[in-house]
Amino acid sequence: MTSDSAIDSRVQVLLIDDDAHLRQALSQTLDLAGLKVLSLGDAQGLAQRIPASWPGVVVSDIRMPGIDGLELLNQLRERDPELPVLLITGHGDVPLAVQAMRAGAYDFLEKPFANDALLGSVRRALDRRRLVLDNRSLRLALTDRQQLAGRLVGQSPAMQRLREQIGALAGIATDVLILGETGAGKEVVARALHDLSSRRDGPFVAINAGALAESVVESELFGHEAGAFTGAQKRRIGKFEFANGGTLFLDEIESMSLDVQVKLLRLLQERMVERLGGNQLIPLDIRVIAATKEDLRQAADAGRFRADLYYRLNVAPLTIPALRERGEDALLLFQHFSESAATRHGLSVRELQPGQRALLLRHPWPGNVRELQNAAERFALGLELALDSNAPNLPPVSGGLSEQVEAFERALIAGELSRPHGSLRSLAEALGLPRKTLHDKLRKHGLNFSGAGGSSPEDFD
Repeated sequence: MTSDSAIDSRVQVLLIDDDAHLRQALSQTLDLAGLKVLSLGDAQGLAQRIPASWPGVVVSDIRMPGIDGLELLNQLRERDPELPVLLITGHGDVPLAVQAMRAGAYDFLEKPFANDALLGSVRRALDRRRLVLDNRSLRLALTDRQQLAGRLVGQSPAMQRLREQIGALAGIATDVLILGETGAGKEVVARALHDLSSRRDGPFVAINAGALAESVVESELFGHEAGAFTGAQKRRIGKFEFANGGTLFLDEIESMSLDVQVKLLRLLQERMVERLGGNQLIPLDIRVIAATKEDLRQAADAGRFRADLYYRLNVAPLTIPALRERGEDALLLFQHFSESAATRHGLSVRELQPGQRALLLRHPWPGNVRELQNAAERFALGLELALDSNAPNLPPVSGGLSEQVEAFERALIAGELSRPHGSLRSLAEALGLPRKTLHDKLRKHGLNFSGAGGSSPEDFD
């Protein structure tokens, strides 16, 4: 074997036999049956070349120089115990073949055998392989969904859509642009995209472009050769090259200079990097996930961001909703973070009181999830739940439970009305209510909506 490259996933049958004439005859039989075949004269290094989810089957002679069929079977079962291996035996090798079946071989064929016997066994093995891989895929998808729900906590429609989008994009090789306010969880989303992708075993390299000094940003990203500039005493591998085979997360991309943006655009188009002071183009196999808190289209119109780079990045955008748009997700997240902090510090879990819950729901969360996590940490440590909020305070409530519920509901709606909403539709989504229900509650509590765009008949559909 002359190549160390991985077996093409389109290959359905790997045929290994040191007898060139028999190998050619069997290859023709399989090929005429419409099967894509790769035939090899020996099994040296073969097990390491088969990907974990390769959809094919292996057909191998038992008696071969070097690695024989039994040794190959053992190597393949170490990598994937469910990969079908069919063994070809001579008359005297039947006891060995029976031993191999007990060790996990799928089938064996004793020479001479009819072509139909070979084709029937191969097709049954392929059907079994497809079933195994389908079951694996279903189990992996279920695990991924559970893992994603644990990372991105929330039941609001916006968060459910975000998780669906991440699940759809994770397995695709395209680059991604994440849009979200400060503290919304852009790196959490980027990490989820990486961990749910086929690159999960490769490196995940995160870099904040806004935290890099202008003088070192190119060296950090692209690397440099020794002597490339004053102080460059030895070669440095840049972040893009270091992330080869995995994912590079580039946060605050809007802070990059126009000169660096040109180099980034070239790298994204050519998938090659050139170190500063070097002449060699280094091929890259990476996925780039960029993130920004700004509207890059507006930045491009203003000349602060290259329009061609914006369009190159904006193929698969993901928008993370602000916490103030996620309704009762704030309570779920607060409980999640406070319980985690209490467990970490060995403290008892504190229970939120009704007034504290109302305060969390009314708070505009300018720092989003990061701000909420800090508040939950303080709460878990026994400190007062004090938030800097411009929302109106809840009025003192007296009377029975129904009166208190009515007053609480009115205060929550009034608090949301104090925030900017361009339409009644937006207000309804923020409160997690159908628009007709919201309309009824506004009339019931004597509240008026006066958004920037006013309301329209379709707002009540």
